[in-house]
Amino acid sequence: MTHHVPAGLPDRVRHFIDGAFVDSLGGETFDVLDPVTNEPYVQAAAGRQADVERAVAAARRAFTDGPWPKLLPRERSRVLHRIADLVEERDARLAELETFDTGLPISQALGQARRAAENFRFFADLIVAQHDDAFKVPGRQLNYVNRKPKGVAGLITPWNTPFMLESWKLAPALATGNTVVLKPAEFTPLSASLWPEIFREAGVPDGVFNLVNGLGEEAGDALVKHPDVPLISFTGESSTGALIFANAAPFLKGLSMELGGKSPAVVFADADLEAALDATIFGVFSLNGERCTAGSRILVERPIYDEFVERYAERARNIVVGDPHDPATEVGALVHPEHTAKVLSYVELGASEGRLVAGGGRPAHRPEGNWIAPTVFADVPPEARIFQEEIFGPVVAITPFDTDEEALALANGVKYGLAAYLWTTSLTRAHTFAQSVDAGMVWLNSNNVRDLRTPFGGVKASGLGHEGGYRSIDFYTDQQAVHITLDEAHSPRFGRG
Repeated sequence: MTHHVPAGLPDRVRHFIDGAFVDSLGGETFDVLDPVTNEPYVQAAAGRQADVERAVAAARRAFTDGPWPKLLPRERSRVLHRIADLVEERDARLAELETFDTGLPISQALGQARRAAENFRFFADLIVAQHDDAFKVPGRQLNYVNRKPKGVAGLITPWNTPFMLESWKLAPALATGNTVVLKPAEFTPLSASLWPEIFREAGVPDGVFNLVNGLGEEAGDALVKHPDVPLISFTGESSTGALIFANAAPFLKGLSMELGGKSPAVVFADADLEAALDATIFGVFSLNGERCTAGSRILVERPIYDEFVERYAERARNIVVGDPHDPATEVGALVHPEHTAKVLSYVELGASEGRLVAGGGRPAHRPEGNWIAPTVFADVPPEARIFQEEIFGPVVAITPFDTDEEALALANGVKYGLAAYLWTTSLTRAHTFAQSVDAGMVWLNSNNVRDLRTPFGGVKASGLGHEGGYRSIDFYTDQQAVHITLDEAHSPRFGRG
C-alpha cells in the first residue's frame, strides 16, 4: 500500500500565545495519529486551564491595550487580504498537510484551502463596505447605530475540513476587531499550527491570535467557562453543543453553534434524474461523508424509486476508495479509529434496519485501518436509527414516498434541521416545500454551494444562531444605539411641584 507522508513535518505541535510558540505549562502532551496507519506521527501540547488562562490574558491585553480593535476598517481589511494571499500561495502545502492529518482526498482538500482564502477575502471586503442604519426625526432627533468589537472570541473548531472551518470563524472575528483564542480539534491539530506564521507575515499584532491545542473536556471547557471570553463560536456535535450551552449559561455568553445534521435530499419523479444522482452521491460521499450538511437521507418518489436505488447503488460500488494523497481517490481514510468504530457500528445496525445494496463494511482491498466502503441502505423505515441519527461517514439511507405530504413529514421527522436538498422541475412545489421544511438552508436542484453573504446555520438540534455575511458581523460586534436630541430636550419636570 502506498502512503504519502509530507516532508518537513514538525517534531511537535505547540500552542501559540502572545506571539510565541510555547509548550503546556505542565508539560502535558497527547499523540496525534496518521489516519491511514493509525500510528502516532507527532505529539501535541495538551492545553489545560492554566494554558487557556495564559492565552486569554494575552488576547485581553491585545484587545484593551493593542492597536487591533482601534484600526480603521480599511487597515484591518488590508491585513486580511494579505492573509488570503498567503493562504492562496500555500494552498498546495496546506492541502497536503490537511489530507495527511484528516484522511480527506487531496482533490477535495485543495478546494477547502482555497475556500479558506476566500473566507478572509470576503470579510476583508465586507468590513470596508459595511454600513449601519441612521434614523432621523427631522429637526428633533438623530439616532444611529455604532458597532464595537466584543473582546476575546473563543473559537472551537471540528476535525472535518479543519483549516477551512477555522478560517470561517477567524476571518469575521478578526475583521470586526476582536482578538481570539482558537481551540482546534484534537484529532487534527496540524493545519492550525500554520496560522501563526501566516498571521505574523500578514502583519497581525502579537496577542491578537492565540492557539491552544488540547482535548475538548479540558482546553475547550476552560475556554467556555473563562469569564473574560464573552462569546463562543462552536462547530461540532449536538451533544457537545448542549454541554457548552449549559456551561456558558452562568456567564451569559454570546453563543453561535453549528451542530449536527441528518439532512434530507428529496427527489421527486419529475426531477432531472442524472443531475439528482450526481448531486446526492457527491452530497454524502464527498469529504468521506464527514460533513454536517451531508444529504444522508434520500427520499425518493415511488415511480422512480427502483431505478434510482439501482443506479445509485451501482455508482456507490464504483467510488474509488484509496490513499488520500492520490488524486484519483474519491473516498479516503476516516479521521480516527474511534470514529471509524462508531461508523462501522451503524453499518452493522443498518443490516437489520434496511436492505443493503452497496458496501457494508471495509473494502476488500483495505481490510485494516480507517476504511469504510461507500454504504447504501434502501427501504429504510423512518423509525430506523440509521434514518434518525447522524452517522458522519460514507453511509446513506434511501426511503420511498408516495405524496408531497408524506415527503415533507419524512423530511421533518428527525430532531435535526440543518440542510435540505430538493430535486423537482415544478417551481410551485420547490418553493412550497422549501418554505415548509425544517431546515436552516435549502438547496433547490443544486448541490451544497455556499454563498458567503447568506446565513449559515440550522434549526432544532442543528444549531443556535447563524453566521455568514452580516450575521457574522452581528455576532462578533455589540450594536450600540446612539440618540442625539437636536432641539430642546422635553423631559417631564419631576420634583418642581
